[in-house]
Amino acid sequence: MNIKIYDNSDNLINALAQAVCDAAIEAISARGQFNFVLSGGSSPKKLYKLLGSKPYKKQIDWEKTYFFFGDERFVPKDDAQRNSLMAKKALFDPLKIPKSHIFKVDTTGSPEEAAQKYAESIANHFQKTPVKFDFLLLGIGDNSHTASLFPHTDVLNETKATVKSVFVKEVDMYRITMTAPLINQAKNIAFLVFGEDKSEAVFQILEDKTGSAAQYPARLINSDDHKVIWYLDTAAASRL
Repeated sequence: MNIKIYDNSDNLINALAQAVCDAAIEAISARGQFNFVLSGGSSPKKLYKLLGSKPYKKQIDWEKTYFFFGDERFVPKDDAQRNSLMAKKALFDPLKIPKSHIFKVDTTGSPEEAAQKYAESIANHFQKTPVKFDFLLLGIGDNSHTASLFPHTDVLNETKATVKSVFVKEVDMYRITMTAPLINQAKNIAFLVFGEDKSEAVFQILEDKTGSAAQYPARLINSDDHKVIWYLDTAAASRL
């Protein structure tokens, strides 16, 4: 397990921002584009702002960068709960990212239609070749969920690399989420976790030998040291 622990969240965010830049430079050099999957929630907001500032913003060719979302809340496009709206304010607007480079979840239909359309838009972008994102960012909840892979939900049993809709009882809401097999195809996966309130979940996922992935869904994500890195602050890592 590749775990990097930092004294504070600022040092953590700076290290992760540089990792994103390095992956972008490599991807653009090798394939002419950088496909970046963003995470929602409050934790990555600071990262997005940092990527849009010096010295990081000049390291990435944003004209060759495409953005996706690992999950989205099934709410209207202008709802404050949307992950894409947070990213728009923190990253897309400051960098003037064109709409054609941002793959948002269309929630105008049913949850099932939203998931199917998103899967199709991703497949079309990759021109029917295997979908392998260059960098995929994840967080975890205090219940060990990641993306919208929540404990004891049917989507945890999905074996296809696709996008699915799932009703999450504990938040009383439909979510649209990439499945674990799709996430695991990414070339680089980074978990961004800080704060003592996440320390129990970090322990359950990384060290606790009891329970199952049904209880701790983040265990479904690949643990290959060469592609998956956990970025933790000392508070989040306090139980390891």
